[in-house]
Amino acid sequence: MKMKKMIFGITAVLAGTMLLAGCGNKSDGSNSESKDGKTKITFWAAPNPTQLKYWQEMATDFEKQNDDITVEVTQMKESPSSEATIQSAIASNTAPTLSENINRSFAAQLAASQAILPLEKQSQFDTIVEARNMSKTIDSWKFSDGNQYVLPVYSNPILFGWRLDLLKELGFDEAPKTYSELLKVVDKVKETDKALWAKKDLADPTAWMRWFDFFPLYDAASKGASFVEGNKFSADEDAMKEVLDLMSTLAEAKVIRTGEATDPFENGDSIMIDLGPWTFPNWKEKYPELKFGENYTVTTPVVPDALADTENVSTYADAKGIVMYAQATEKEQAAAMEFLKFVYADENNDMKFLEMTSLIPARDDATENDAFKAYFEENPVMKVYAENVPYAVPAMDNEKYNDIQQAFGEQTWVPVVRGEKDASSAVKDAKKAVEGALQ
Repeated sequence: MKMKKMIFGITAVLAGTMLLAGCGNKSDGSNSESKDGKTKITFWAAPNPTQLKYWQEMATDFEKQNDDITVEVTQMKESPSSEATIQSAIASNTAPTLSENINRSFAAQLAASQAILPLEKQSQFDTIVEARNMSKTIDSWKFSDGNQYVLPVYSNPILFGWRLDLLKELGFDEAPKTYSELLKVVDKVKETDKALWAKKDLADPTAWMRWFDFFPLYDAASKGASFVEGNKFSADEDAMKEVLDLMSTLAEAKVIRTGEATDPFENGDSIMIDLGPWTFPNWKEKYPELKFGENYTVTTPVVPDALADTENVSTYADAKGIVMYAQATEKEQAAAMEFLKFVYADENNDMKFLEMTSLIPARDDATENDAFKAYFEENPVMKVYAENVPYAVPAMDNEKYNDIQQAFGEQTWVPVVRGEKDASSAVKDAKKAVEGALQ
């Protein structure tokens, strides 16, 4: 789910622990063999009660069928942040065997410090990917060095909500799919007291906020092209200019609002909103009058008119997964893969995860799999998210992602949103800012 606070700049600390992380030694009580001769593995669940409960249930079920392995599940601490908790554990040689709650960018920091292991080199990896039917989804997780350091647990495509009732008042029967269709809506919005997109974070340069505004639009415009590849700026500059031109036009039309506002979309003050699937349980409680398909809908990001395909549209994936720490012994590594194989060999386990957490399992076939049929019939908005998982692009695999996205926000995105910089200048400044951050 969206991270409200993160601790960055840990690369130097992690680099100092490379020898510890890579040697396979353990501190007493970390991931040791049990006194009864069983292999013990430790699993850190995300700091989310529903995820902790899920993994505890999986561990109990697994142990019933594997009496030679013990799985100890505990909740990851989030004070001051889950990233800092992992950093501290690596530095003190007390990392777990496995943990979830790792996005691709943070994994890049861990991989650069040799603190986590390439999973594709584990004997059960291909079996897990095939059994879970996730080969398309996991492909975009591959790192620049060719390794797969993260097994995706969930992938939440960032989609856009539209107030159908407000669009209808403006004369539109459906949500726009292309830039030109969106600009027709903008022309009508300008005549009202409504906003097209009201969100304070749009004008905030904080790094992680770009995952929920720029990257969905960029991934859609570029068909999922990389932004940084290895240590080089690799963005599709034409696609980036298209996005920034659009935002510049919206800023000029004064249909973007970045001031304080309480739930502007929910309260009918904004036509559009970026949405993750974690939103809907809250709406069910707080805004029961919002009905999918009646007064709102959810779609993929709008795309430039030159793109012929408006069906299989790429977007950003707010996605996290499981990593294996380098401190694990070979016996623990093998036991950990057996545990993961057990969990992901049965699609009903993913169905249970979806029901318990409202997070979309990172698999290619959820909307076609009978195990999910009843759930999606009851929750049609969640089906839209599941349909888009194969086209959702996770965070960049660069250990300097925070510096990169902070510089981009400061030099490019925020000035355009504020109407202070044109798109052509912003693209040039983006390249300069990102290349500077990569030094």
